Amino acid sequence: MENTGKKSIDTSEYTDYKANTGFQKKLKDSAEKEGIILTDHQLQQFDLFYQMMIEKNKVMNLTAITDEDEVISKHFIDSLSCIHILDMGRVSSVIDVGTGAGFPGIPLKIAFPEIEFLLMDSLKKRIGFLDQVIERLGLEKIETAHARAEDLARDKRYRAGFDLCVSRAVANLSTLTEYCVPFVKVNGYFISYKGSKGREELEEAGKCMDLLGCKVEEVREFKLEGDQADRLLLKIKKCKGTPKIYPRKAGIPAKNPL
Repeated sequence: MENTGKKSIDTSEYTDYKANTGFQKKLKDSAEKEGIILTDHQLQQFDLFYQMMIEKNKVMNLTAITDEDEVISKHFIDSLSCIHILDMGRVSSVIDVGTGAGFPGIPLKIAFPEIEFLLMDSLKKRIGFLDQVIERLGLEKIETAHARAEDLARDKRYRAGFDLCVSRAVANLSTLTEYCVPFVKVNGYFISYKGSKGREELEEAGKCMDLLGCKVEEVREFKLEGDQADRLLLKIKKCKGTPKIYPRKAGIPAKNPL
């Protein structure tokens, strides 16, 4: 998993940045337990991303998780966990819907620099932060979009334009599927990162899947190191084109799930 990007990490606006070798060692060890080998350059990118996130979090609510070990486990490793349910070597384009502070999109981009990414969020301040991260980390083939999924999914440039859609956004599965599946190519996938309530939501999402032209292909249940909470990865395959009426107008999918 070699980083092929030409740009170097830019720490010019982060004069207090110092490589945290302890953080990098813990991340490297945790990733290797998951079968992920990160280069020194990638570890440095994760390190700087963490430091930027913690600094920005002082003035902007990005995450409630700030402890080193918890960030490694609950943000970084969790974001990369989709490799256990999908072969990323067959993916060339990814959209992260409701990316927030950049999860799972930024960790996946660092780990798989050859894949094209679009990070989408409805809050402009978060997108501004992610633009800084992209620039400082020297990431290439990645863009951001300040938009709502209901609107962006009607843009011809993005509708059915991605091999994979990922989302850790906190929303009911039926609502989230309506947001995400329209972005996916036929035979592509939507991976939803869920907690223990994911199975209950899955049982209620059958009608939604039928209407949107998709089906659940695999469910993976796991726990993160040092955390007893159940986590689920839902691998949803898009089997046919999504009807043009979906997603419905802004606000409707959340208020009235399919």
